[in-house]
Parts: sequence; C-alpha cells; structure tokens
Amino acid sequence: MPRPLRVAIVGAGPAGIYAADALLKSEAAAEPGVSIDLFERMPAPFGLIRYGVAPDHPRIKGIITALHQVLDKPQVRLFGNVDYPNDISLDELHSFYDAVIFSTGATADRALAIPGVELEGSYGAADFVSWYDGHPDVPRTWPLEAEKVAVLGVGNVALDVARILAKTADELLPTEIPANVHDGLKANKALEVHVFGRRGPAQAKFSPMELRELDHSPNIEVIVNPEDIDYDEGSIATRRSNKQADMVAKTLENWAIRDIGERPHKLFLHFFESPAEILGEDGKVVGLRTERTELDGTGNVKGTGQFTDWDVRSVYRAVGYLSDELPKLPWDVDSGTVPDEGGRVIEAGGHLQSTYVTGWIRRGPIGLIGHTKGDANETVANLLEDHAGGRLQTPAAPAPEAVEAFLAERNVRFTTWEGWHKLDAAEKALGEPQGRERVKLVEREDMLKASGA
Repeated sequence: MPRPLRVAIVGAGPAGIYAADALLKSEAAAEPGVSIDLFERMPAPFGLIRYGVAPDHPRIKGIITALHQVLDKPQVRLFGNVDYPNDISLDELHSFYDAVIFSTGATADRALAIPGVELEGSYGAADFVSWYDGHPDVPRTWPLEAEKVAVLGVGNVALDVARILAKTADELLPTEIPANVHDGLKANKALEVHVFGRRGPAQAKFSPMELRELDHSPNIEVIVNPEDIDYDEGSIATRRSNKQADMVAKTLENWAIRDIGERPHKLFLHFFESPAEILGEDGKVVGLRTERTELDGTGNVKGTGQFTDWDVRSVYRAVGYLSDELPKLPWDVDSGTVPDEGGRVIEAGGHLQSTYVTGWIRRGPIGLIGHTKGDANETVANLLEDHAGGRLQTPAAPAPEAVEAFLAERNVRFTTWEGWHKLDAAEKALGEPQGRERVKLVEREDMLKASGA
C-alpha cells in the first residue's frame, strides 16, 4: 500500500500554512494522502500576523481564524521552537521528507544608503515592530525620548510605526500588547511624527483602509500640505488604473484642504521629500535633511537641489523588509530571495531536487498577506507535478515518528499545535482580569512553559 506524500514546510506563517492548505486540497491528499509537518523557529505559529501586524489591527489578526482551520487538520503537525538549520539541517529534512518547502518570510530591515543611519536615535522599523509586538528575541525596552520623530517610507509599515508612536499608551491598552510595551509607551514623549515619501500621493503604497484609520484616533491630528498634492500624466494614469491608489489620493486630498484641528499629537504626511542625510551631533540624531523632488511626467521623480533640515530627534527607517539568508540554499543578494522557477529552487541552472520556496523568501517582501496564496498554489502544483513524474527523492526515514525521535535525541524543546492551544488559553487568561482579549507572553521560556514544551 503506498504511503502518504511526506512534506516539510519551514516557516509556519501565512505563506507556509497556505502551502499546507494547497496540499490538503490537492488530488494527492485523497490518494495516496499527504502528511505535512510545519517547522517554526518561534514557539508559536502565525509568523507575521503575530509578530509583524500592529496590535491595534485585530481585523487583520482575524486571518488567524482561517489559518486555524488548516492547522486543525489531522494530516498537519506543528513543530514550534525548532530552528533551521541549527536544530535540523536541509540534509536531515530530506532524510525524513519527500519534499521541503521554505516559507520563512522577512524580518530584517532593508538598508538605506544615506549618511547618518548609524547614529543613536536612528532605528530600523522592523526592530521597533518586533518590540511592540512582543517578539522574544529583541530587548524589552525601547527609547522613546524624542518629542519630534521622523518615519521614512510610505507603506503600511510606515503607517503602523507612525500610528503607534502618535497614539497614547492607554489607547493601545485594550489590545494584546504586553505589559513591558505598555510601560514603554507610557513614557513616550512624541508629540510630532513626520512621515516622509520621496514621491507623490499617487505613488504612496498605503492601503486605503490603513490610511483612513490614522484619522480615527481622538489624539492624532493628521496634516497634509496642500502643496504636496500634485500629479503628472504618469500619476493620473496610475489613479485611473488602480482603484486603491485613487482612494489613497482622494483621502490625502481631503486632509490637505481641511482646517487643522486641535488634537494633541500631530502626524504630518510629507510627499516629494527624499531623505538625503540623518544629521547628528555627539553621535546622536539631531535632524533629518531631505531634498525636494518633483514629478518627471512618468510618475517618477527627480531632485530639485532644494534641501530642508527638519528638527527631529529620532528617525525610523520603514523602507522595506529583507529576508534572512538560508544556509545550504542558493541566494540572490540584491533581491534577498532564493532563486526559483515556479517555486522550484534553482541552483547552477537546475532544480535543487525536492526543494521549494513560497511567500516572501521567494518573491521578496511585497504585497498583502493574502497575496501569498497564489505563490503557494503555484509552488505546490509544481511539487505535485514532480511527485507524479517520479522526480522527488525518496527519504530514508519517512515514518512520522522518526522526526519526533530525532528532535528528542537532539534535546530540542519543541512545541505542538496542542501546545499552541495551551499558550492561547494562558494569554487569554492573563487578559481576562483587565477586560482584554489577551495579553501576549513575551519571554521564550514563558511561552515554552505555557505550551507544555
């Protein structure tokens, strides 16, 4: 009797879980069946949704409900707190599985090549996001001494960073933020937050709903300079062809023409300002220098040679995420991705047998969470085509219990899907006395104990 197809997925965020879902919905799931193990270096699953989405976005966290339905399936197992390649290597994965899919995402900040990025008070947005989302591997405190702050970038991460900096700690208390984050935000001195984009309103990468949410806070006055509302032929074409871009531009236009109100915290959205230098004294940030840009007719911009110095005391760089290089896999340094064709990992012009990628590690950190579904479907389709064509390698120890025995022999304290339910219950119990849905556990050891690792 043929055994089920055994697949390992490294990374239990949305991309990895969508890949598991695609496998479960395939014809192979019916005959001879599939057996899927998800490996996750954090003790808890859900990746970016747990550690990358701002805590005041419960709507996005609702995606977890759909992901739960996949992980609830009996063909799927979760091995949390297992680090690739330190706890299990590529060769070892291949010894247990017919195929391996990497879906490890992106957690680091993309570099910004301007003078002054190394100054004290210059921060990567990814590090700040990890702090306020209670990531166990970052410091428990964050310096929030600056009254005037700059955020570089016009994507949703920049909006999240700006919003968290501009809101009060008590506004965020009903969310799942841990106690150390609430304490840190209570000490936040920011009264002005300036968000800078080098292009115009039509090129901003905000989601319309995320942008509008900025204005919902009773403490945040959103301000747009009317002079920044400018479009060329390329910008007009973008608005006509892209409904989201048009909605964003309309929102910004409405904010630009209204009177400035009296909410205590001011959040300025600046366009056509390209960061040129982070200014410093005695090793600390004392300002930001930008060059005014102008549209060139195509929707791109060119510098005008006109510079402005902004009085800010900290700068957050939200110019994109970068994936971590995966040992034993080929790597494209420029894009921060694993080279692939249709999800098949490509090395020296050929397919690295039985090895696949999906999500941000495959195409870079762009798009919304749901966009990784298409990646997963294509990768899984090609994996199954290779399986049907006899092109997958045969693992030496395909029995499911062989992996558990291996991890036990390595003394790896792994968590399980049942363990997630325990951790979930423990976090909800912490929130209940305060009338909150949950309070997130931060320390890895606390997570492991609550999960019964």
